[in-house]
Amino acid sequence: MTDRVRIDLNPSLSPMRISGRVLNELCAFAVETQPEECCGLLTGNGNARFRSAYRCRNDMTLLHQNDPAAYPRDGYEAFYMREVDYLEAQKDAEARGEYVSAVFHSHVGAGAYLSQMDLEYAEHDLFPFPGAAQIVLAVFDRKVKAVGIFEREADSGVFVGRALEAGTV
Repeated sequence: MTDRVRIDLNPSLSPMRISGRVLNELCAFAVETQPEECCGLLTGNGNARFRSAYRCRNDMTLLHQNDPAAYPRDGYEAFYMREVDYLEAQKDAEARGEYVSAVFHSHVGAGAYLSQMDLEYAEHDLFPFPGAAQIVLAVFDRKVKAVGIFEREADSGVFVGRALEAGTV
């Protein structure tokens, strides 16, 4: 596990571009689900890395209500992707020759960074998508104010963040 507190966007890195259609889908979902965090997957292939967005249910509030000692946070502060949703998305993607290329979620009232909890999730031995990028949407006042993408550096394996914006890919 990690001992880092969080990873912020590196302003010296150029933003990564993603299709406007996909980014708009992520932003709409993040706004619709607030005040709770949204979560889901992006899939793609060699031609388009971030081609399809899959919305997943955030079960964190349900887990918290059933066992607050084991799950001290609810869906307002964290996400827990419903397993059946992400397995169905993965199966659908594989049937179309795609793979899971990113996991996304929102931070409501907080910035686009990978928190310590996000890092622990992404770096856990049982994380189902170890090669996937992490995308975080910062939602304030019913608007997405920033979107970041966090990917592992090839040589060090450490996550590095940069802005994510709509554009030609």
